Amino acid sequence: MAEKTESELVVDLRGQSIETLDDFWDAVTGPCGLPEWFGRTTDAWRDTIQTRGISEVIDRYDILVVHVDKRGVFAARNREARALRSSFAGRQSRLVVHG
Repeated sequence: MAEKTESELVVDLRGQSIETLDDFWDAVTGPCGLPEWFGRTTDAWRDTIQTRGISEVIDRYDILVVHVDKRGVFAARNREARALRSSFAGRQSRLVVHG
C-alpha cells in the first residue's frame, strides 16, 4: 500500500519588507489566492489556513508553508505579531522565520 505524500504550497516572502500586518496581507493575497472579501485579520487568516474553504489555492494543498525574514512584524513582540505567528499553529500550516 503506497503512502500519500503531502503537498505543500510554499510562499517565500524573504527579502520583502513586511513592517505591518497590512504588508503581510498584501504579500500573501496573490500567492495564496485570497478573495477580495478576505477579512485581513489574524482570525480570518487562521480560518483560511486551518479550517479551509476560503481560498481555492490554499485548499488544493495539504500544507501551507510561509517563509519570512525575522524583521518588521516578524521581529516585533507586540500582540499583533504574536497573534499572526500563533495563527500558523496546526498541522496544515507552518511559518518559517529566517534569522
